[in-house]
Amino acid sequence: MDWTGKMGTKLHVMPRGIAREGLVDENPLKWTSKYGSVVATVWDASTTDGINEAGLNANVLYLAETKYGERDPSRPGMAAGLWTQYFLDSCATVAEAVKAAETFQVQPFELIHQGKPADAPVHLSLADATGDSAVMEILDGKVVIHHGPEFTVMTNSPVYDEQLVLLKQYEGLGGKKPIPGTMDAEDRFARGAFYLTKLPEQPESYQEAVAGVMSVMRNMATPLGAVDPVKPNVSPTQWRTYSDLTKKRYFFEFARMPNVVWVDLDKLDLSEGASQQVFDLAKDMEASGEVSGRFQPCDPFIFQKAGTAITWKPE
Repeated sequence: MDWTGKMGTKLHVMPRGIAREGLVDENPLKWTSKYGSVVATVWDASTTDGINEAGLNANVLYLAETKYGERDPSRPGMAAGLWTQYFLDSCATVAEAVKAAETFQVQPFELIHQGKPADAPVHLSLADATGDSAVMEILDGKVVIHHGPEFTVMTNSPVYDEQLVLLKQYEGLGGKKPIPGTMDAEDRFARGAFYLTKLPEQPESYQEAVAGVMSVMRNMATPLGAVDPVKPNVSPTQWRTYSDLTKKRYFFEFARMPNVVWVDLDKLDLSEGASQQVFDLAKDMEASGEVSGRFQPCDPFIFQKAGTAITWKPE
């Protein structure tokens, strides 16, 4: 997750059985969470990342080209801050999420990016325990989906079709150019795709498997302090997550901190009626390793309504 500053990111436990609605004025989508999840929230307003107990992972990132289109009240609607949470609540596989994505309309809330208001322009990636994956964009009011196990990398601009074309010019990916090293999203996309091809197919240990994925992610990250006023899509990496969809384990690290924490979903109470819980690594700076025992009960999380503006301020 790259952004211009801290985002108030916390980890939340969302149990099964939570009734939600889409937070739009007309015809909000309504559902009750079928699966429990652990998620990363930002600005006390939105779920941006997480894993559910069925082994589905969902992540959103900034995409400047996103255009939500005019609201069609004949279709059930949902605020963008709930997009990730809906899939984690409702779906066990990428295929289920892809099918569900056509049944509702996502609408933005307003955030501030590089000092200017923006209508939460995001795209979303999904992966599941079978190895299936997908990338979803909202372009000119329509959901555009790339679905298949080959879609394993996502950064920011340009749109995904263009990213795939650019990728083919690099050595090892179809072309002859050396792998690029800039902070631009398309170059980080190429580095991620290239370095994934270098990981051993059979790691010597579980630890090596996790560390291998971390090595690729860190090669794609943007250094702290890297804010380019001319290129608003270039922002420093704030945090990284890693999801083991087989063992149901969720790893998290802040870019400003050296410690990595993780949560084993099997150690959490995700049953219907269980309390929502929160863990704030920014306030528990000595934490490391498995932290399921450090979560504390909290009030139900309040998502940002579509059409309203984020008011969160750093503490």
